[in-house]
Amino acid sequence: MITKEQVLQALSNVEEPDLGKDLVTLNMVKDIAIDGNKVSFTVVLTTPACPLKDMIRNACVTAIHLMVSKDAQVQVNMTAKVNSNRKDGKSILPNVKNIIVVASGKGGVGKSTVAANLALALAEGGATVGLMDADIYGPSVPIMFGVRGERPMMTNVEGKGMIVPLEKYGIKLMSIGLLIDEKQAVVWRGPMASSALRQFITDVYWGELDYLVIDMPPGTGDIHLTLVQTVPVTGAVIVTTPQDVALADAKKGIMMFNGPQVNVPILGLVENMSYFTPAELPNNKYYIFGKDGGKRLAEDMEIPFLGQIPLVQSIREGGDEGEPVMAGKDNITRQAFLEFAGNAARSIAMRNANMAPTKIVEVVL
Repeated sequence: MITKEQVLQALSNVEEPDLGKDLVTLNMVKDIAIDGNKVSFTVVLTTPACPLKDMIRNACVTAIHLMVSKDAQVQVNMTAKVNSNRKDGKSILPNVKNIIVVASGKGGVGKSTVAANLALALAEGGATVGLMDADIYGPSVPIMFGVRGERPMMTNVEGKGMIVPLEKYGIKLMSIGLLIDEKQAVVWRGPMASSALRQFITDVYWGELDYLVIDMPPGTGDIHLTLVQTVPVTGAVIVTTPQDVALADAKKGIMMFNGPQVNVPILGLVENMSYFTPAELPNNKYYIFGKDGGKRLAEDMEIPFLGQIPLVQSIREGGDEGEPVMAGKDNITRQAFLEFAGNAARSIAMRNANMAPTKIVEVVL
């Protein structure tokens, strides 16, 4: 007769690779049911986008067969509960588990495209996701999601008027571009832009989210400092392209977040426009901006390398036409973003499990 204790003993030998502890110690095994030689249980992952899902399932089945019964019929159900390590007072964005900034040292590296498709890829895995366009001077979310000219509604939350984000492709969206006439240029000094960002955060009703992805302006300036002083940022994803001029600026972005004044964890670096692949030759790769520059920078800076995104026509077309590539049918590019999002989700889970709690930064300059 198979017992629950035997199942738990066997699964205590299955390690969660990222967190470095076994599933039982991490309290990831739930709902064990035994019927003769039939064994079923649920493994609760730390993120729906976990790319190690199949490996963990196979390891569980092997453990039961080796340590309990080789004749056991094992059914492993996989679910997820996104972890968080917020220890702030949660007066700001109280129901958001993880706040992820997507940043770059310079413009023109496709940061907004990466942020948009990261949000969509995380949502495709089953997470609840929001995308905030914090690029006050050059908002691009309205164009990329095909919501130009739309205006968000207002709602009353505990006596306070709050802006309700738009919803498109299964995620929540907010951008300064949804609140102003797109023909207007935003001509604001730094303090005014910072004030607008604070209001953007405190006056938008995001509700419950596993991840809030924030598309930052390029560079290292007022907006970045304002954000980390206003919300507890889980970590930063840095976007670069392979050539040296982009890598030099990406390095500055990494050093800003890693610096003692800011000290926000770097979740990793993603290399955009890594190579060109023409639609008619999907197996060909042309390294027009150089090869593996982002990977080398990640190794030099000792941060995770999250992936390479190809330069393909469908990405540009999707952004211009209001259908991001994750919402389209280009499987090669979709797979690149799914792998990148899976690696980012793993990095977030490891950050929450192994590093100091997320908190609002007190910047002293």
